[in-house]
Amino acid sequence: MNQLTVIGLGAADFEQMQMGVYKKIKAAKKIYVRTEDHPVIQDLKLEGIEFTSFDDVYIKHGSFGPVYEEIAKRLIEAVAQEDIMYAVPGHPLVAEQTVQHLIEADQSGQISLVIEGGQSFLDPIFGALKIDPIEGFQLLDGTSMSIHDMNMRQHILIAQVYDSFSASEVKLTLMEKYRDDYPVTIVTAAGSSQESLRTVPLYELDQAAEINNLTTVYVPPVQSDEEALRDWTTFRQIIAKLRGPDGCPWDQKQTHESLKKYLLEEAHEFLAAVDAEDDFAMVEELGDVLLQVFLHAQIGEDNGYFTLEEVLASISEKMIRRHPHVFGDVTAEDAETVTANWEAIKKQEKGHADDEPLLKNEYSPYSSLQTSYNYQKKAASVGFDWPNADDAWEKFTEEWQEFREEITQGNEISRTDEFGDVLFTLVNIARFYKISPEEAMLHANEKFARRFHFVEQSVAKSGKSFEDFTLEQLDAFWNEAKQLEKGE
Repeated sequence: MNQLTVIGLGAADFEQMQMGVYKKIKAAKKIYVRTEDHPVIQDLKLEGIEFTSFDDVYIKHGSFGPVYEEIAKRLIEAVAQEDIMYAVPGHPLVAEQTVQHLIEADQSGQISLVIEGGQSFLDPIFGALKIDPIEGFQLLDGTSMSIHDMNMRQHILIAQVYDSFSASEVKLTLMEKYRDDYPVTIVTAAGSSQESLRTVPLYELDQAAEINNLTTVYVPPVQSDEEALRDWTTFRQIIAKLRGPDGCPWDQKQTHESLKKYLLEEAHEFLAAVDAEDDFAMVEELGDVLLQVFLHAQIGEDNGYFTLEEVLASISEKMIRRHPHVFGDVTAEDAETVTANWEAIKKQEKGHADDEPLLKNEYSPYSSLQTSYNYQKKAASVGFDWPNADDAWEKFTEEWQEFREEITQGNEISRTDEFGDVLFTLVNIARFYKISPEEAMLHANEKFARRFHFVEQSVAKSGKSFEDFTLEQLDAFWNEAKQLEKGE
């Protein structure tokens, strides 16, 4: 089998090229290069060395993925005929996707691959920036990076930033986490005689004139929590500090039990923001809900019972496990099938015994409405349900009549019992129309509070007290509030 040798041209100009690399290139008979756009190529041509370039492949495709795949395919076809050398910028194993494709081909037995040396662009960049990589650094691909890749507390080097368009994409991604004027350094031709370092505010990144295929963008680590407010680690550190020895006395004394009411309150406030279609309020209220999650996780960690990582692992495993139609080979055509699969997997996970009461885990200690909904939904899952909504309406009419009879003929206990039946049938009707009774009640309460506040304001503006108004006059204020909400 013929041999394909991959060798690195280094990151700088001819003067910085390693002697061993130079000698091997001189001795090679057939040399391919990924691109001729590299400082050493012209000097090597003056030495009489001939190359076959793949620059034409870049013109054919609109993205890098197909380019790298085609180059690797051509090389595999070429080495079937003779021994060849493939020269790439920098080091073959640093940010070189074509080489990764060749490694896969070698592992599958298609080719015989040898990887030689070459100086990567990292060494001269570390030298130019005067940073020590042992402090922690990330090397990211500017063509595919996302905000989820970035550790704001490490040195970040972004390669594949080769023109103003790619720089613009990188800038927009960085702005999702960093402030607009955060200082970034544009490093071009590091280690060569044309080395250039220019530090600019992030918003100017794509306006730099010296961006080319030898450019790397450097993002320094943040120096304070205030600069990393969009980083998960920052929030976790804040909560740990609040609960720590020098933290907040209120946060320090909280327990899972003492925080229960706050989690409920914050969840309800978020639902109110959803009902109001207020995106800004949703951001704030989701933050408050997240605060409760992190506080509970920190308490678990402080007590030595569980950590936030365990919480994340638990829900991640559950989502993968209960979505086999997404992460496995199960097919689900519609939402109903997904729900049925979910319940079947959930039942298997819980290991329900055949004689275990069906409603055992459906009770909600914080909401009788939700408990009623859960009971009816679970009973319906085994066929104990009205065939259609009309039957549920008939049951409501029956229960309503029985309640009215108890008002005139019954006692306090019987009236309470019958009124409970009325509410129960209303929950059943809501379920038929896919309405959450808990959410509907929250919405009604919020609406009442909002309109009654308008009534209060109207009374206050009059300079009088509630006692000075008749019910009809107060009701007029109420109707005015309704009209204002409707935009009338």
